[in-house]
Amino acid sequence: MQLFSTFENNSFLELAISTLEKKGIKKEKIYVVPLDNRTEERKIFDTIHRSDGTSLIDIGMALATAFSVVGASIGFKLAWGPIYWGLISAFIGFIIGLAIRLYMEKISKKKKRLLKGKHSEVIVIVDCEDTQAELVENILWSHYALGVAKVVKKS
Repeated sequence: MQLFSTFENNSFLELAISTLEKKGIKKEKIYVVPLDNRTEERKIFDTIHRSDGTSLIDIGMALATAFSVVGASIGFKLAWGPIYWGLISAFIGFIIGLAIRLYMEKISKKKKRLLKGKHSEVIVIVDCEDTQAELVENILWSHYALGVAKVVKKS
């Protein structure tokens, strides 16, 4: 049986490996594979095939609506009239909202995105007998594995 688990690269990983060795799992049966972390930045603009669930135009649309109402109201007193000034102010409101959202995504949320959540950095594969599987799984969970999966080998 094989057990796969993911860990952060910290001292709990070393403790889990040493505990497994003390419980009778040979070094040759424990495989540790470090993962390469993403080096490129995440894309802000969505494509038809990929979306991150955030919208860039939500604030822009809200400000466009608010600015168009105010612009149309003021436009009754201006030379071009309420329709033109409503459209002009809606466009200005949309651009301001889009700029605010781009600023939030590029600068403010970039810092939060880096800190948010725990990232798997190491995969540990343990090759063991079926009778040892539950013991190995408990050891991995007790040393703060992020995830554990069992795979039964077919003979």
